Amino acid sequence: MNRIEQIFTDLRAANRRALMPFVTAGYPSLETTGEILLALDRAGASICEIGIPFSDPVADGPVIQASMTESLNAGCTPGGVFDCVRAVRDELSMGLVAMVSYSIVYRMGIESFISDAKDAGFDGFIFPDLPLEEADAVKAAVTEAGMTNALLIAPTSPPDRAEQIARACTGFVYAVARTGITGESESVPEGLAERVRTIRGVTDLPIAVGFGIGKPQHVAAVVEHADAAIVGSALVRQIGEAADRSPRAIAEHVAAFVTELTTGLSN
Repeated sequence: MNRIEQIFTDLRAANRRALMPFVTAGYPSLETTGEILLALDRAGASICEIGIPFSDPVADGPVIQASMTESLNAGCTPGGVFDCVRAVRDELSMGLVAMVSYSIVYRMGIESFISDAKDAGFDGFIFPDLPLEEADAVKAAVTEAGMTNALLIAPTSPPDRAEQIARACTGFVYAVARTGITGESESVPEGLAERVRTIRGVTDLPIAVGFGIGKPQHVAAVVEHADAAIVGSALVRQIGEAADRSPRAIAEHVAAFVTELTTGLSN
């Protein structure tokens, strides 16, 4: 069984939920990213999304966009991200998912990109901009590699569209908590329970919810209904606030934030 699938299977058996932090690879450096991954693992993250920098990220708000721009300006490449992950993979128990624009994958070659990511230690992918018409071919290639393939279901997706997207997923589905771009919010979006219930009606896969989740109480509200809470912009902002420190100190700062977030898993 794939590591992502095993993690969710074990969590469900124990009636527990997952915290899924997001980090931008190479922000503020790849050395720091490696330290952060180790720290997140120790802090209780079940799965980490690693964003591969892209010049025109889909649906990302200003915090993540700025982090990707800085990472690209520093020379971060997919190959560099793979090397970073490879260097720490054996020390991690959490799952690793690459959040990557399909245009990068297509340009590098689907089979080649998937193979390189697997060799580096990734367990799966989130393709935020993969056209549904091309999803079956990508799913087949990812499945052949023994990895997982998650797509985003928007709040505006009607049940039939949500079902189509869910069928193209393996491992879990990514439910977007609110319309618009990523970013921090003071409250959990309304209608979350109904939205998760609708998605559960079309798939047996675990459901991870992201966009606007950045406080322990947000995490608690999400996992009351879903299998995992995804935290992106709030965590990337924490990295930025500590960016003038050493890689180890940045990682410790981030770990403290994530440890606080995990308290929402037991509420």
